[in-house]
Amino acid sequence: MGGSLRVAVLGAPGVGKTAIIRQFLFGDYPERHRPTDSPRLYRPAVLLDGAVYDLSIRDGDFAGPDSSPRSLEEWPDPKDWSLQDTDAFVLVYDICSPDSFDYVKALRQRIAENRPAGAPEAPILVVGNKRDRQRLRFGPRRALATLVRRGWRCGYLECSAKYNWHVLRLFRELLRCALVRTRPAHPALRLQGALHPARCSLM
Repeated sequence: MGGSLRVAVLGAPGVGKTAIIRQFLFGDYPERHRPTDSPRLYRPAVLLDGAVYDLSIRDGDFAGPDSSPRSLEEWPDPKDWSLQDTDAFVLVYDICSPDSFDYVKALRQRIAENRPAGAPEAPILVVGNKRDRQRLRFGPRRALATLVRRGWRCGYLECSAKYNWHVLRLFRELLRCALVRTRPAHPALRLQGALHPARCSLM
């Protein structure tokens, strides 16, 4: 048994959080968007390089239908989120929506502010979804990746939930990060250093 990993997938409404998770778990894509009215929990088992890992994937946050960063002020007491013991965060934004990127920026700040004192720093992977709509993106990929990696000190990846592009890679990197999280390296470096090929599949 390899161990367990608790992951929270967060972001503004409509950015594709549930679509990413469903592609990873079931290999399907919902053509019609249905808002996630409350957080959901998935518990898949994943095989990575011959070791089995139990994942606990939380889909959704608590900010309600308002996708602006101001809506984060309405979040409940952080102690009630069940996120303080989360091992890794996936913060999803829509590459065509600058507001969803601002939302992720506010999320990252809120997570950092409410991490318990003395708790290990949880890796954060910022994911730009809807890469299939590349021509409509609001900013160049390289500039955004540099900002996230160097300025925010988080990992960065782009994917397309619709076409299942880089979805498996996203979760593979999170697992890789978990394997080396005890080493004396910053979470962003651990995430970006996890890009070498690995066998990863659902059980």
